[in-house]
Amino acid sequence: MSRTPGTLSSELGATSANANVAVVVASQLEALLQAGNYDGAKLLLQPVQEVDAAEAIGRLPMTLQALAFRLLPKDEAIDIYEYLPVEVQQSLLERLRSGEVLELVEEMSPDDRARLFDELPAKVVRRLLAELSPAERRVTAQLLGYAPETAGRLMTTEFIDLKEFHSAGQALDLVRRRARDTETVYSLYVTDGSRHLSGILSLRDLVVADPETRIGDVMTRDVVSVSTDTDQEEVARAIQRYDFLAMPVVDREQRLVGIVTVDDVIDVIEQEATRDLYAAGAVQAGDEDDYFRSSLFAVARRRVVWLLVLLVANSGTSAVIASQQGVLERLVVLAAFIPLLIGTGGNVGAQSSTVVIRGLSTQRIMQLGLGRAVLRETVAGALLGLLLAVVVLPWAWVMGGSALVAMAVAVSLLAISVLAALAGASLPLLFNRMGLDPALMSAPFITTAVDVAGVFIYLSTAAWLLRAQIGL
Repeated sequence: MSRTPGTLSSELGATSANANVAVVVASQLEALLQAGNYDGAKLLLQPVQEVDAAEAIGRLPMTLQALAFRLLPKDEAIDIYEYLPVEVQQSLLERLRSGEVLELVEEMSPDDRARLFDELPAKVVRRLLAELSPAERRVTAQLLGYAPETAGRLMTTEFIDLKEFHSAGQALDLVRRRARDTETVYSLYVTDGSRHLSGILSLRDLVVADPETRIGDVMTRDVVSVSTDTDQEEVARAIQRYDFLAMPVVDREQRLVGIVTVDDVIDVIEQEATRDLYAAGAVQAGDEDDYFRSSLFAVARRRVVWLLVLLVANSGTSAVIASQQGVLERLVVLAAFIPLLIGTGGNVGAQSSTVVIRGLSTQRIMQLGLGRAVLRETVAGALLGLLLAVVVLPWAWVMGGSALVAMAVAVSLLAISVLAALAGASLPLLFNRMGLDPALMSAPFITTAVDVAGVFIYLSTAAWLLRAQIGL
């Protein structure tokens, strides 16, 4: 059943507060398209924000996505297309006519086009590149020539650059003419005749300046920039540090070649956070893939690699227990406390590794110093182990029925907590120094390492106390 535009608008207005606009639009849009009410579908999409419209189209069945996209006005279709998930973008390219595809790709911003081409088959990319205009082909090839996950691959070449001899009035006229074709106008860059970056000014500084004032007299010459080969995570940290809306990107000759905007940095932060979370859970997953849309076989393949590694590592625990069989035969009750000890060690190690990995990600740990950070976590582990040992000691005495068992548990708990905290703090730092992802040394790996060492410490301590008791 179709609804009137007034009803649709009121429902959308009520739903906006709950951030469910895309869900509501998708369900209503699907109903309208299936009923053949294309005018109603157009009216439905008119008041919707571009990002919400893109999400709504992405939620439609594949057969309706191209139909909904064709109903969009041309000037809005490009912007909405750039917000679509990559798999939907690819699907639309296959379903739209070649002329529509070329127009769509031609009008995309260079950074979004390069990101799309990264996901397309090489044969399709070559065909689309050949059909682009010479200017857009040159820009796209330039961006694709930079290494993945660098500022060069992330940047856009659509920015406004001024000259020092321009007056503020001339600069404002230039901004008005080029505003629609640039990524942002809030940050303006000043270059010399060779395109070397020489200054920066904000749109606010330009607006309040006297129209006759030279740009060279109001610009800031102390410019923060990144190079084309700077890692995207470092770019994100720099934008966060300086509260920039955009970061200029220069090549090896210090020529301005592009800018990275804050909206692209937000995508990088999300991508890096997803990568760290997957690594923390010992899950091997691609950053660009939607993990929850992958097939079950792909999910199993990604997880089984690390699980096999952990399985082999955990076999060390079994080997340690087998080597101390004589101690367990004399005091079988010792086995009852093994889960408690290795569980506590894994928890302490996971806490320390989480703190250190996060500190590396935010660079806050550098302010404290790596050595002091490890020492701090080790001392914290000792304090935690001491507190836990005091709590466990009487309980272990009652349950184990022996002071020897209680002492072995308490001493081992203290030693394991110190070892776990030391390993949890130092191993991520070691991996970071080796150029590896410190998130790999996260909870599953720390827990596995501490399990083996913890069982060895516990049974060795019990054996030593047992020998000491016999000697007495």
